[in-house]
Amino acid sequence: MSVSWGYSPKSEKFIPLGNFPADKYLIVAQQAIENLGWELSHISKTGLIAYTPISLQSYSEEISIRIHGGFAVVKSECVGIQMLFNDYGKNELNFEKFFHEFEYVEFHLQGIWDERLDRFHRLIAEQDDTYFEKAPLAVKNKIKNILYLFFPQKGYKATPLLVLINVTYFFLIWLVTVLYFRYILTNQVHADADIFVQKAKNFSLNLGVNHRNAVLDGAYWRLITYQFVHGSISHIFFNMYAFIYLGLMIENKLGWKKFLFIYIFSGVCGGSMSLIFHQETIMMGASGAIMGLYGAFIALLLNKTFEPKATRALLISTLIVSALILINGAFGKKVDNAAHIGGFLCGFILCCTLVFNFRNKVEIRHWVRYSVSTLLVLLFSGSIVGFSSKYQTEKFNELSKEFNSNLEYLKTITRLEIDLPKDIKLISIKEDGIKPTEKNLKIIKQMQGLNLNSENAKERDRKIRLGKASYQAVMLMYRDIKGDSTFKYSKQTSNALGKMFTILYE
Repeated sequence: MSVSWGYSPKSEKFIPLGNFPADKYLIVAQQAIENLGWELSHISKTGLIAYTPISLQSYSEEISIRIHGGFAVVKSECVGIQMLFNDYGKNELNFEKFFHEFEYVEFHLQGIWDERLDRFHRLIAEQDDTYFEKAPLAVKNKIKNILYLFFPQKGYKATPLLVLINVTYFFLIWLVTVLYFRYILTNQVHADADIFVQKAKNFSLNLGVNHRNAVLDGAYWRLITYQFVHGSISHIFFNMYAFIYLGLMIENKLGWKKFLFIYIFSGVCGGSMSLIFHQETIMMGASGAIMGLYGAFIALLLNKTFEPKATRALLISTLIVSALILINGAFGKKVDNAAHIGGFLCGFILCCTLVFNFRNKVEIRHWVRYSVSTLLVLLFSGSIVGFSSKYQTEKFNELSKEFNSNLEYLKTITRLEIDLPKDIKLISIKEDGIKPTEKNLKIIKQMQGLNLNSENAKERDRKIRLGKASYQAVMLMYRDIKGDSTFKYSKQTSNALGKMFTILYE
């Protein structure tokens, strides 16, 4: 059995009609579809569309027949995104069922052609023959090859432009990154590993990524620019893969302006949500905006924007894929699930605001819908930015590194040999114990003035206790050795050392 691949896999056959009239072919096809229990959605003089029942394998398939010249183009296509991106052979199986039933129906209708033809022509006289341009998969079916995905056309304008911007910016960043790091490596600017890491971080910030402190300092534009920054080929590939599918499915329903509006502002809300959960992390990628489109897709389905018989299949597949993305984000490493959730909820709400017709059926002007939507985004993002504290994490990490470096000196005095002269011991304790711990007392005073998140605040408290305990311990050691050349510590000193090591290994 042949297996088709893709995010909505399909199989297609061209049947030459020869001397077989097109109207008779459609009559037989209609009866075959009814016999198979498939739901007929539309029939007109140029073709028909039907949907198979939902199954565990592919939710549902769209069966369409289009009459072109002397051919009947018969297609079976999965309606929603498929697990593992294949149809499990379901489309070919649909063909087998259809053509077998077609032969059976053709034989049994031979005696009543006139009656069925009359009924058929009366039926199609009432049908909208432009329906094929409105079907759920209509825009997707216009994509003849991969190059078509990058060219704007009717019902598909904003998507290819955004894809081109993302891809172009990715390769520009890649080129600039290669040149930059080649430069600093050639000039040995990275002599210190920490300096190199800091330069790399500063470089990424210059590319427009999202970062809590940078945004809270007033760089609000990052909530937009981070959506166009991707960290790897796989990152941009999977984001654009999902984005193109959503663009093909819903841009023609929303219109390019609403589609673009929802995309950008869902990314803004997703980026704002990230600020709550990520204190230092650099955030990038279009996934928050893309999840907003998933939310908008679900809103459109609930608003009965799509073909009724396809809606249930689309809703099930979209909910499953959205849930899998969020579950993966919850357990995956380096995944900004806060942006996913924020973008998803924002996309759903914005789509409802821009599209839904309310029960009072009062016509709401477009500018009112856009104004309300913009206000909601500003209130959400503004509240997060306005009420979020700017944590001084980087300064704390810098002081912590210096604090820990000073503690390393204590290893020297804990290894002093008993038979060393008294004056040597005292000099060692003073240089490797008292002076470093005095420096740490000054460091913890600086730490006390920092605004930190709960995790770093807890670590600061530990360092305050450790700094005081280590200073007390080395001062007592100095006193004991100064008063007793046998290098025996008093009980008070031993307790102080024990307290210091207890805190150190908490």
